[in-house]
Amino acid sequence: MEVDGETPDSTSLAEPSSTALLTDDQTSVSATNLSPLQTPIPAVPPIVVPTLMLPPVIQPLIPPPIVPPIAPIPTILRPLAPLPVRPPVIRPPPSQNGEANNSDSDSDLDDLGPTRTAPGSSADYEISEESKQVRERQEKAMQELLMKRRAYALAVPTNDSAVRVRLRRLGEPITLFGEREMERRDRLRMIMVKLDAEGQLEKLLKAHEDEESAVSAAAEEGEGEGPHVYPFYTEGLKALLEARFEIARYSIVKAALRLERARRRRDDPDEDLDAEMDWTLKQADSLVLDCSEIGDDRPLSGCSFSHDGKLLATSALSGVGKLWSMPQVNKVSALKGHTERATDVAFSPVHNHLATASADRTAKLWNTEGSILRTFEGHLDRLARLAFHPSGKYLGTTSFDKTWRLWDIDTGIELLLQEGHSRSVYGISFHHDGSLVASCGMDALARVWDLRTGRSILALEGHVKPVRCKTDLCPSLVCYNITSFSTMKSLDAFGMKFVLLWFVIQVLGISFSPNGYHLATGGEDNTCRIWDLRKKKSLYIIPAHSNLISQVKFEPHDGYFLATASYDMTAKVWSAQDFKPIKTLSGHEAKVTSLDIVGDGQYIATVAHDRTIKLWSTSGNGKEKAMDID
Repeated sequence: MEVDGETPDSTSLAEPSSTALLTDDQTSVSATNLSPLQTPIPAVPPIVVPTLMLPPVIQPLIPPPIVPPIAPIPTILRPLAPLPVRPPVIRPPPSQNGEANNSDSDSDLDDLGPTRTAPGSSADYEISEESKQVRERQEKAMQELLMKRRAYALAVPTNDSAVRVRLRRLGEPITLFGEREMERRDRLRMIMVKLDAEGQLEKLLKAHEDEESAVSAAAEEGEGEGPHVYPFYTEGLKALLEARFEIARYSIVKAALRLERARRRRDDPDEDLDAEMDWTLKQADSLVLDCSEIGDDRPLSGCSFSHDGKLLATSALSGVGKLWSMPQVNKVSALKGHTERATDVAFSPVHNHLATASADRTAKLWNTEGSILRTFEGHLDRLARLAFHPSGKYLGTTSFDKTWRLWDIDTGIELLLQEGHSRSVYGISFHHDGSLVASCGMDALARVWDLRTGRSILALEGHVKPVRCKTDLCPSLVCYNITSFSTMKSLDAFGMKFVLLWFVIQVLGISFSPNGYHLATGGEDNTCRIWDLRKKKSLYIIPAHSNLISQVKFEPHDGYFLATASYDMTAKVWSAQDFKPIKTLSGHEAKVTSLDIVGDGQYIATVAHDRTIKLWSTSGNGKEKAMDID
C-alpha cells in the first residue's frame, strides 16, 4: 500500500545498521521516533566476552523483526435510515361506568396491534345495571358529603328564637310537630345548604336585610320579629358583687392563717408531722361500731355533724329530717316541712343552724328546735346535695336542672345561678378558705369555680367506665371505653354500626382537703380520684369499692385521712399520705348513701338504705389522748 512508502520511520527500521553494537542512546532515540501505531522493539544488548587466549568470536547480529504497520480504519459517512412513522393511535372513549384508564403511556396500546382495541372500551362489553347502580350510589354519596361540608361551613344561629326568625324569613314553617331545638336548627341548616346550592340564599338574605334596614324605629323597640341581641355575660345583682367582695376578704384571711400554720409546723422543731399523722391513722384504724339506731321508716339519704360534734342531723326519703344527740344517738327533734323526699342535710359551720334539700325543688333553713327559718326557692328540678360556705353566710345547692345556685342565708335571695354542666349537678363542696367551690354531676366532670370572679378555673375529667356495645360486623358484644360522643363517631367512621348499651358516668361525691390543694372525687366507676390543684391533674386513683361511691369526705381538721361510702354496703377509711386502706366499716345491710366525720376524727357516722344510723368511734375515745391535736 502507499501508506508504507509514505512512512519514512518504518523504512529506516528495515535497513541494516552499519554498526555492530548499538548504544543505549541510539535505542532510546529510535524508540521515540516510532509512530504511535508501531510497537517499540527492544534492542538486544551486546554480549561481552571476557578476554581469553582463544581467538575472538564474532556473534552474528540478529535483525529485529519487522512489524507491519496497521492500516487506519476508513471513516465512511452513511446516511441514517429514516425513523418509522408510527400510525396515530385512536384512544377509546372513557367507559360509562365511571372507570377511567389511568395509564400515562402508550406502551399498553402498542402491544395490541393496529387491528385490536384497548380493553375496557365500549366495543368489548356493555355496562351492566349493577355498575350503573354502583355509580349512582357513589354520586349520591359524594353529593351528600359535599352538602355536609357546605352545611358545616354555613353560619347558623344557635339561639332558638333566632332560628325561628330565620326560618320565617326563608318562607319555611318555624316549627314542626314534635320538633326540638336542635332538630329545628339542623333543618334550618339543610334548607340554607339547599338554597346555597341553587344560588338563592344570598339573594334572599340580602332582600330581607334591605327590608330590615327600612323598618321603622317602632320595630326596633320590639314590635318587629327581628332577632334579639344577647349580651355575652349575665348581669348579676348588686348583692352578688357585695358577696364577692365579702368572700374575697374572708378567703384572704383564711388563706394567710392556713399558710402561716403550715410554715410554723414545718419550721418548729417540736412539731413532728409524721408522728402526728401516724397517731391519727392509728386512731382511725381502731374505729369500731359504737351504736346503731333506726333513723326513719324510709331509707336515709344524708347525715351531718354539728360544728361542735354534739348533734347529728339525718334526712330520709320520707321527707322528714331528724336531730340526734351525741354520742348516745337519742332523738332530739324532727324537721317536718318538705312535701317530697329529703335528699341531703348539712349543718352550718358557724352556728347550730342546718339546711335540708328536697325533691320538691326547695331547700329550707332550720334551727335546732325544728322551726323553719327560711325557704330557698328557684330550682326547676329536684335538689341533690347542699353545703354551707365556711363563713356560714352562704348556702350552695345542686339540682337536676343542670345548675348549682348560691343563696344568701340572711336575706334568702338567690345570689348566683351557675350553669356549666351538660347534665344534672349532684355534689358540691366549698374550699376551706372559702375562695373556691367544686361541683360534680352526671356528665362525668368535676368543675372548680372561683367564687370571687365566677369563673370556671378547672374541669377535671377522668372518671370512665367500660361500655358494652354490639356491632353489625361482629354479633358478639365488644367492650370499648367510650367517654364521649366523639369517640363513638370516630369508631363509626370505620363502618361499624353500634347498638349502644351505655350510660354516662356519674360523679357523686366531692370533697376539698384541709391542706388546700387536694380534691377527692368518687363516682360510678367505683374509684376515688385524688386531684392536685397545683398540677391540675389526677394525683392518684384509689380502686376503692366494688360498687359506685356515693360520698367522699376528708377528715375536717388536718385531712390526714378520708372516708368513702359506697353502694357495696361498706364505708372505708384511707390514708391521705399514701392512700392505703386503713379500715373497712362493715355492718350495713343495704347501700350506704352518706357519711360524715366529726371535727377531731373520733366519730364517723354512716346512713344507708337499711334505715339505720351507725356510729363508729375510736377504741380509746373515753381515755385521755396521747397527743394534742393542734
